[in-house]
Amino acid sequence: MKTTFSILAAAAVAMSGHVALADGHEEITVAYFLEWPMPMMAAKASGAYDEALGMKVNWVSFDTGTAMSAAMASGDVQIAVSQGVPPFVVAASGGQDLQVVDVAVSYSDNDNCVVSTGLEVDKDNAGELAGKTVAVPLGTAAHYGFLRQMDHFGIALDSLQVLDMAPDQGAAALSQGAVDFACGYGGGLSRMKEHGNVLLTGDEKEALGILVFDVTSAPASFIAENGDVVAKFLKVTADANAAWYADPSDENLAVIAEQAGMDLDAAKSAIATMKFPSVEDQLSQTWLGGNAATFMKGVADVFVTAGSIDSALGSYENAVNTGPLQAASEM
Repeated sequence: MKTTFSILAAAAVAMSGHVALADGHEEITVAYFLEWPMPMMAAKASGAYDEALGMKVNWVSFDTGTAMSAAMASGDVQIAVSQGVPPFVVAASGGQDLQVVDVAVSYSDNDNCVVSTGLEVDKDNAGELAGKTVAVPLGTAAHYGFLRQMDHFGIALDSLQVLDMAPDQGAAALSQGAVDFACGYGGGLSRMKEHGNVLLTGDEKEALGILVFDVTSAPASFIAENGDVVAKFLKVTADANAAWYADPSDENLAVIAEQAGMDLDAAKSAIATMKFPSVEDQLSQTWLGGNAATFMKGVADVFVTAGSIDSALGSYENAVNTGPLQAASEM
């Protein structure tokens, strides 16, 4: 998701020079996104991370996950929260030694394929889409989701006319009847839904291993040397998620919204489409126990085919490190 590290923020990080490595430095820098309301922001506001880690946590906002990868490569950032899977996969495929340590947020209902209302096609008669025209943003996670859904429904790709369109373009084409169905995410997907219906819900896609999620990531070397720091960080995040589910009140959301740089209504609308899996769920086969690495491989292969990256790793299992999360579950 969400790229460029601001010059001022970069300068501030560079000047700080503090990194919580095994040699005893007392500060770390964490990357996050504005306008992306997550429960962990309440813990950010309260100072819970600083208290749990016993050190100062510097927070720097980014515009994209690509910039997060660059900042971790330079050593300016030690942990990135809610990095999108596609930019993570691009970095890992290119040889950057990053690892996923938790599932920051799942938003499977925010990335989908929508069929024109006039076709009256849903999951029960999806085979009727064979021979139709579809708008798909090639080389994205939405492209991967499209491929998996077509495979699930037994629809031959060579029977379809696939048009490479960004989500907003696909939404416009769907509204005009220029395509029979369209796949996308974000605002484009919302507009698509005004003219059609999804084939599968987010939960149904997850059950098939079609995931849409962001991760918390960090350099493998940092995790290896500071596993306890990472585990404590993930424990605070998990507690914040649990606290949000226990009391999703406007009062609590107001704190999150303020930290995200959003008004209450915008934050409420956004967080309603988000799910924050429990540590137990994250460690299961559905997520980090298996499907996540398989999903990353699928995304990478789509990117290779689309020419977005030169090559994919043979497996992304080593790009997932559940050690710190397992330790957090025992705290």
